[in-house]
Amino acid sequence: MTFSILARDAETGRIGGAAATGSLCVGGWVLRGRVEAGLTASQGTAPSTLWGEAALDEMQAGSSAAQAVSRVTTPDPGRAHRQLAALDVLGGTAAFTGEASVPACASRSASGVIVSGNMLTSESVLDAVLSTFVSTTGALPDRLLAALTAGEKAGSDSRGLMSSAMLCLGPDMPPLNLRIDYSETPLGDLAGLLGRATARPYADWSYLVPTRQAPFRAPTDQDLARLNASVPTDMQGK
Repeated sequence: MTFSILARDAETGRIGGAAATGSLCVGGWVLRGRVEAGLTASQGTAPSTLWGEAALDEMQAGSSAAQAVSRVTTPDPGRAHRQLAALDVLGGTAAFTGEASVPACASRSASGVIVSGNMLTSESVLDAVLSTFVSTTGALPDRLLAALTAGEKAGSDSRGLMSSAMLCLGPDMPPLNLRIDYSETPLGDLAGLLGRATARPYADWSYLVPTRQAPFRAPTDQDLARLNASVPTDMQGK
């Protein structure tokens, strides 16, 4: 049904996740994150958004990813139909795959990264996502997108893809929360949206808003003048 990746950039300390599925609205269903806690991906035949939030609560309170996943999944009688992955802020990872998950289903991990999936054409999808992320250099969002694209090329969700999403967080940046909720080409659309979100004028504006490290940041008159100058005339005032 879904394949997802959660990762920490060792150089910047930023964390990010991405997911794609053969159903609608993968971003709203699967990805959850908090700068002070980490990231989760909750998926499966009967995914629990409650799992994703509960695991974040656990990690924010000091639990490792492994502790969080165990504490959240163990008491749930419906866990056989669910899958959960977690990444804590130190890069620790863990995953759970219920025994009733639709094959191919599994998870893969390396230092600071975890990949999970179910209803895949084969587990080689997970191998492709993980190996591509590990071997790719550049900004975290670009590496995540490259990893998803490799998963699609390796076989993808057995139904094909219908939606995709990306969530990147860091104390020095506003959240990058991108969602393609329905498309015949969700990864291509996600790439296009990522390009727009990291280019002018949108990127100029994103540098002026508050972050965890600068919670009271606001634009100066000079910032606003520079921003307005970068906006096409037909977009000004909208």
